[in-house]
Amino acid sequence: MPKEYAVYKGEDLLVIGTDKECAEELGVKPEYIRWLTMPTAKRRLAKRKNPEKCTVGVLLDDED
Repeated sequence: MPKEYAVYKGEDLLVIGTDKECAEELGVKPEYIRWLTMPTAKRRLAKRKNPEKCTVGVLLDDED
């Protein structure tokens, strides 16, 4: 089953779906969506001047 992602810009939800669906909606590559969920991306975005306005990705848990 494909992994589901949620992409936010600040407090606003932009899109929910697979990496390919999110990428298509936002006009980026699926690799970028996956990168947004990595610890490296979170550290880099936290160092920005206004981290609350950054685009962030969250990998949604598959809870059955």
